[in-house]
Amino acid sequence: MSKKMALACSVCGSRNYTKRVNEGNRTERLEVKKFCKYCNQHTIHRETK
Repeated sequence: MSKKMALACSVCGSRNYTKRVNEGNRTERLEVKKFCKYCNQHTIHRETK
């Protein structure tokens, strides 16, 4: 089964992206560098619930 997760900007906290991830034994949250339209720059986006 895959689960839909939101990716939130680490600077402003807005949830800009969604991603489907497998529900396995993961201990760390996903971190991806993506463009935030509110900050107008590339920032680290972290997985939220």
